[in-house]
Amino acid sequence: MMKCDPNNFTGNDLERIEAAIRAARKSGGTVRIPARRPDAASKRDYWLLDGAIRIPSDTTLILDGCRIKLSDNCRDNFIRSANCGHGAADIPVVCNIRIIGVGGATLEGADDPRATGDSAKTLGTGLKQSYGSDAGKMGEIQNGDWRNIGILFVNIENFTLENLTIRDSHAWAVSLEYCAHGNISNLNFISSGSRKVNGKIVTVLNQDGLDLRRGCHDIDIDTIKGATGDDLVALTALAPRRDHAPGEYGFTEMSGCRKNMRENDVFAIRIRNVAGYCAGGHHIVRFLNSSGVRMYDIELENLRDTSPAGLRCRAAVKIGDANPAWGGVTPLGDTTRFRISGIRSRAHHAILVAGSLTDSEISNVTNLNPETTEITLRSSPENLRNVRIDGNAAWLAKP
Repeated sequence: MMKCDPNNFTGNDLERIEAAIRAARKSGGTVRIPARRPDAASKRDYWLLDGAIRIPSDTTLILDGCRIKLSDNCRDNFIRSANCGHGAADIPVVCNIRIIGVGGATLEGADDPRATGDSAKTLGTGLKQSYGSDAGKMGEIQNGDWRNIGILFVNIENFTLENLTIRDSHAWAVSLEYCAHGNISNLNFISSGSRKVNGKIVTVLNQDGLDLRRGCHDIDIDTIKGATGDDLVALTALAPRRDHAPGEYGFTEMSGCRKNMRENDVFAIRIRNVAGYCAGGHHIVRFLNSSGVRMYDIELENLRDTSPAGLRCRAAVKIGDANPAWGGVTPLGDTTRFRISGIRSRAHHAILVAGSLTDSEISNVTNLNPETTEITLRSSPENLRNVRIDGNAAWLAKP
C-alpha cells in the first residue's frame, strides 16, 4: 500500500499522483494520498495540481486527510474519469471507480482561476460574466466549459464518491454524465458565487454542488450539505442546443447527446438527507428535463433549508420549467413518478412546480416563510395528472 503513496514518487505533484495510480494497477488498484510531505522542491503540505487527476477502471483513490488544490496555471478538473478528455474519439465505459475521503479531505479551487462558469458564460468581470484570468487572452477559449467542473465522471458503471469537502469550485463541483449504479454520500460544498482574487471581489457563476446530467440512473445519494453559489443538487437532463464532438472545448458537458433518446433518460435516483442552501438565492434541489429526455422514478426525502437570516432561496425544490431557453414544459408523462417528502424550507417556495408532473406524491412539507404556501403551482392544470399531496388527490388533470 505504501509504495502507492505519491510522496514516494518524483516529479511535480500531478506527476507523482499519476505515477502512484499506475503503480496501483499492478497491486490491487488502491492509491492512498495523505498530506504532501514537504521536501526540497516545496515546503507545502498540500498537493498543487496543474492538470486533472485521471482515474481509470478498477481504481480506489483514498484521500487521507489531504488538501488538493488547483494551481493558478491549471485550467482543468480536480479529478475526472480517464476515459475522456479533449480530442477523445469516443468515451468508452469505465467500471469500478471509488473516491473516498477520510480525515477531512478537501478539494480547493485556484487562488486566481483561469476560467470559471459554464459554457453560457463569457470570461470577465462585466454583467453576467464569470471571472477568469484568461479573459481577453489570445488563443484561449473565452467562455467556460467542462474543464471548470471539479469532479467529472462520464460513462461509468459502478462507482462510489464519499466523504469530501469541495471549496471554491470553478463551476459545478461534481458532474456526472451517463453514469449508473453508484453511491454518493457525505459531500460538503463551500462556495458563495463570488470570491476575493488579488484583493478584489469577483463573480464566479454556476457553482452548483452535485449535478446529474443525461443518462444517469440507479444512483443513491445520501447526506449532501453546505452552501453553493448555484443549485446545491441538480438533476438537469437537457438535450443540447447543438451537438459536439466528445471533449470539445467550449461546452459544459464532455459528451454529446445519444441518438437513442431513451439512453439520455434520468431515472431511479434516490436522494436523502440534504441540509444546505444556495448562497446565490437559486434552488436547493432542482429537477429539470426537456426536449424528449425523460426523468422518472425519482425520490427526495428529508431536505432541511439551512439558509441564514436575510437570505431566501427561490425554491427549496423546483420541478420543471416553462422557459423556452430550457426547452419549455415537458410533454405529459416525461416527468413522472416523483416521491418527495420531509421538506423543511425557508425559501420563497418550498416546492415550486413549474412544468409538467404526473403520477407523483408530495408529503410532509413545511415552509417556515409565512409569505407563501408550502407548494406553488406555476404550471397550467393541463400539465398535471395524478399528483397527490399528503395522500389527497389535489391535482387530477385529465390526460
